[in-house]
Amino acid sequence: MKKFNKATAMALSAAMVASMAGGIVAQAAEGDAAGTGKVYYLNFKPEQADQWVELGKKYTEETGVQVDIVTAASGTYESTLKSEMAKTDAPTLFQVNGPVGLASWKDYCYDLKDSELYKALKSDDFALKGENDEILGVAYVIETYGILYNKALLNDYCALDGAVIKSADEITSFDTLKAVAEDIQAHKDDLGIEGAFTSAGMDSSSDWRFKTHLANLPIYYEYKADGIESTDAIKGTYLDNYKQIYDLYINNSTCEPSLLSSKTGEDSASEFALGEAVFYQNGTWAYNDVTGNDVADEDMGMLPIYIGAEGEENQGLCTGSENYWCVNKNASEEDIQATLDFVYWVISSDTGKESFSKEMQFVTPFSTFTDADLPENPLLKAANEYIAAGKTPVAWCFTTMPSEEWKNGVGNALLEYAQGTGEWDAVKTAFVDGWASEYQATHAE
Repeated sequence: MKKFNKATAMALSAAMVASMAGGIVAQAAEGDAAGTGKVYYLNFKPEQADQWVELGKKYTEETGVQVDIVTAASGTYESTLKSEMAKTDAPTLFQVNGPVGLASWKDYCYDLKDSELYKALKSDDFALKGENDEILGVAYVIETYGILYNKALLNDYCALDGAVIKSADEITSFDTLKAVAEDIQAHKDDLGIEGAFTSAGMDSSSDWRFKTHLANLPIYYEYKADGIESTDAIKGTYLDNYKQIYDLYINNSTCEPSLLSSKTGEDSASEFALGEAVFYQNGTWAYNDVTGNDVADEDMGMLPIYIGAEGEENQGLCTGSENYWCVNKNASEEDIQATLDFVYWVISSDTGKESFSKEMQFVTPFSTFTDADLPENPLLKAANEYIAAGKTPVAWCFTTMPSEEWKNGVGNALLEYAQGTGEWDAVKTAFVDGWASEYQATHAE
């Protein structure tokens, strides 16, 4: 649980975390090589850095196996992985974001087909396969994102004379979302808030929300219209829709668009947690960042990200995974076995499952988890409600984005546009032309 106050919110950061611990020798979870190998996990998710360190310590205490956990700073995972893989003591466990990430690291991936980890998957849909059906990656968490909203504040707005809606249930399209957000912004003083949306920070701790997660929507609708699952040349069919939702965010916010370069992910989380804004684009993983503050759990809801696409009234939330575990096949045999033991212990032991579901708030694709292991997370409840209502989840098409460089190009263009130092045409160029050039660069023989 993270507590926010106005004096300390800016001082919080997701810095790189490393942990080494020793303990008592005991039987490992899989195999009989306890204590003879070691584990080095390069973690992608700063939100769970502390929990991973504690879990590694507990495993060491139980088995005697050394577990080192390093968490890359937000937005630096790929560069950190490249640097760490070049070292003698390279990570034994790392992750990729999907097929595109796997293409860069497939030569480092151990075949998991005989592992207990892979056998515990509920479906092959959660595995990344090689050219010969090797199991090179296994998803370990399924997540959902959309527009978080403060139910209490939205209800306060709905009670105002002249409010454009009477209930959040009426928000089923971009046009309605826009009308509501702009009216909330106009009445922010009446509501005692700073803005309709939290700040759309464009530093590295926050820009992924817009250059990756928000950008997923125009990609998703283009793929859907064209009947494809990936492409070497995006057309940008829905970039006008991308523009109008981004404009809505930055023009109805807690800060002026010109200040976005210095706004962080922590700023945005604290603004929502302290009740300074009604809406906050993020996902189920953000629960730990905002709970225990001014927004009660029962007042947390989530809306789909509407961009004005045809048929969006039937759209649900964005659900998928960009977190696939891979085991380094170049590690020693002992370290590979130690790593396989560790990850299976994480998903099968009471200690590991408790950490995953209750502390990290993960929903997993493993058969070792039951309904009793589900996190107590109101944002997950919101996601399930959309599914139960028959809404169509939005696939995570951003895992097909050609490279980190492409994302950075789009992010830089978005920031220039928001600050007024660039035009939207530059965003289009980065999105469309940048996709083609980065795809060619990353697929060169």
